[in-house]
Amino acid sequence: MADQPAALPPLVPHIIVDGAVNALEFYKKAFGATETLRMPAEDGKRLMHAQMTVNGADVYLMDFFPEHCEHDDGKTKPPTTLGGSTFLIHLQVPNCDEAYKRAIEAGASSILAPWDAFWGARYAQVRDPFGHGWSLAHPQPPKP
Repeated sequence: MADQPAALPPLVPHIIVDGAVNALEFYKKAFGATETLRMPAEDGKRLMHAQMTVNGADVYLMDFFPEHCEHDDGKTKPPTTLGGSTFLIHLQVPNCDEAYKRAIEAGASSILAPWDAFWGARYAQVRDPFGHGWSLAHPQPPKP
């Protein structure tokens, strides 16, 4: 009997970028990601599939392959092609300010600088060089 693959969590973000090899390196520097799988495409340049762990969560990553998008009329595109993204990926971090600084130093751009949010978190947002938005937060102690 063949070994069974490890069970996946019920939700795994699967992000599409232009330049997945560079994106993996960015996510390592910006968010401390650990690469767990890499499947190069036949062209030797793009990645058909990659898997990384970010903040304890699995995240899938792949290059955009317009030649394989006939199933959805080419609508599944990277945010840089679409001119924006409709979601943020949230990271609960030990220190929002440090996580924000690390992401900016790695090449992210600021969407929202760290601030004390009304819901009790220190909160910030960045956009990675591949167009995806990330929110960063840690809980604040309750105010007396």
